[in-house]
Formats: sequence, structure tokens, C-alpha cells
Amino acid sequence: MESGKRIADYGVTIGIMPRGPRNAITDVEGVRVGHCTLSDGPVQTGVTAVLPHGGNIFREKLLAAAHVINGFGKSAGLVQIDEMGTLETPVLLTNTFSVGAASEALVRYMLGDNPDIGRETGTVNPVVCECNDGYLNDIRGFHVREEHVLQAIASASAEFCEGAVGAGRGMSCYQLKGGIGTASRIVEVEGLSFTLGALVLSNFGQMEDLRVDGRHIGPSIMETDPPGDEQGSVIVVIATDIPLTERQLGRVARRATVGITRTGAFIGSGSGEIALAFTTANRVLHDETAPAVPLAMFNENNINLAFRAAAESVEEAVLNSMTCAESVTGRDGNYRLSLAGFSGLFARG
Repeated sequence: MESGKRIADYGVTIGIMPRGPRNAITDVEGVRVGHCTLSDGPVQTGVTAVLPHGGNIFREKLLAAAHVINGFGKSAGLVQIDEMGTLETPVLLTNTFSVGAASEALVRYMLGDNPDIGRETGTVNPVVCECNDGYLNDIRGFHVREEHVLQAIASASAEFCEGAVGAGRGMSCYQLKGGIGTASRIVEVEGLSFTLGALVLSNFGQMEDLRVDGRHIGPSIMETDPPGDEQGSVIVVIATDIPLTERQLGRVARRATVGITRTGAFIGSGSGEIALAFTTANRVLHDETAPAVPLAMFNENNINLAFRAAAESVEEAVLNSMTCAESVTGRDGNYRLSLAGFSGLFARG
């Protein structure tokens, strides 16, 4: 991946399952990620776009599910996903006050490829998730605009940066620098091989709680910054090519909680924590005319493999978001240090 040192580069191995070749959500074939980063003095924000497959996702919807771990959030599009069990747009990540602008931009993007939306067919459900980057970013300035959303979508690739980029530019995690992180796992069962990957936007946690692979390192860092309240957010996007139903995807999404809490969080009241999961294996054609269509379902005797893959991927993605992030100074001189500067506390020799 195009980023700084990841947690594995310090000799830390999270979990027991094999990683994908990139150790990224884009190990799931067809998934791409792009960023638009805004970094200029008090403006420290941006947009990250997750494109679920290379085709027209409105016409080839994917089965999906969302899980609200703690609902202190302002995301768009989750209600319809819960009701219909499908995803029909890219997933955008940005700051809290930019959800409206990002939603409008995403709708306009979808209209460009689908002239029948809102006329011969129904409307479209834009999915935008957010975290509050107001400590580092001038969030009141509404700096994210339509062109930034389009830049993030246009730049989407299998290779992408982690850390203080895109939507992660102004985010904080455990009172250190947070941001964008990713990881993946290979799920092998009876001669078949599947991939599950996670991408996180990390913006949560108290420094005193931080753990890296079970090591409680937070108290050793606290002397650099006083403790604070557990307020923030984390957005988790899970992609897989395992043929899961929307009900099974909901079960997998709930396991994001395991990965988050393994890094030390207790899911505080003021933290908006949301997980969204989709599969590229089961597709719903918008123009389908058949009265009944086949649907593949993963044998639930093997579902623990997907649960473990989700938990491990999310835990590692959170840590990658922190080690890959550079230290950032933003609004009013506020700053967040990179976890990489404290590698002596967790690096394995």
C-alpha cells in the first residue's frame, strides 16, 4: 500500500489468519478506494470514497447490512440499507458537517450514469458516513464541496494511502493522530478461498486505554497529553467476496465491535460507531424481471471464520490508521502526534 510504516512493519502480528496480498480492503476483487485531502492551515479534512465494484452499482446492487454500535452519528443512507438489504452507490466518508454536501455530490454522480433515476425508475440512496474532525479541522467552514467528492471517486484505485489522508486528515484516535486504515484476511474452507477486508475511519478513544496487540501502552504515552473524554467516532466498512446474505452480513458487521475494543475502546456514549458490510458475490439486478432469482448463502457451520476475519481486520486497520498517519497541526494550533513516534512501546524485536 502507498503509506507509511504499518503495524506489521514493526513486527506486530494481529491475529492468526493469513493476510491478503495487499492486506487491504481492495484485496476483494473489484473494490477500489480513493481520497481527496484538504490540508491548509486550519483546514484539515477531506473525502474518502469506497467503490464496491467496477460496474454500475445502481444497476448491479450488492447485498449489504449496517450495524449501529453506538448511534451518536449523522450518517446518510443506513435506513434504506436496513430495510432493503442492498447497497447501490459508492460509500463516502467525510466530516460531520459535510454529509449534506457529500450526499448531494454523490447523487449527482449517480445521475450522470443513470438518466432514468428519478424519472422512469426510483430515486437513489446515497451512503455517506462521518466522524467529527473539529479538533484539528475548521469544521464550521464547510470546506468539502462537490468537486472534492468527485476527485475522491475519480482517484479510486486498488492501491491507496492510509493515515492522515482523505476523510482521515483531521481525525484523532486515542488522542493521537487517527485516520484511514485497512487490512484483510483470507478465509479458507474446504478447498475454497475467500477474502474479507476492512477499512476504518478512526476518530475515537482515550489515550489511557490504548492497547496494541494486547499491550496496554496508553499509560506510557499519557505523559505527553492529559487524558480526555471518550468522544469521537469510528466508521468501519467491511467488504468480502464470501456469498453472504444480508442477514449474515449483519452478523459479520457486528463483529467489528470486537476489533475496535481490542485496541482499548469501551464504546463511549459520545462516540458514533457504525459498521457497514457488503459482499460482491451476491448481486441484485435493478432491471431484473424474473419472479424469483437464486441466492448463494455461506454455510453457517463456517461462519466463525468470517467473524474472526472481520475482528482481526478491523483491529489491524485501526492500528494501521494510527501508525501510517503523520503528526498534524491544525485549527488554533491544535495538534495530534503519530503513534509511530511511540513505536518503541510496541515494536517486536
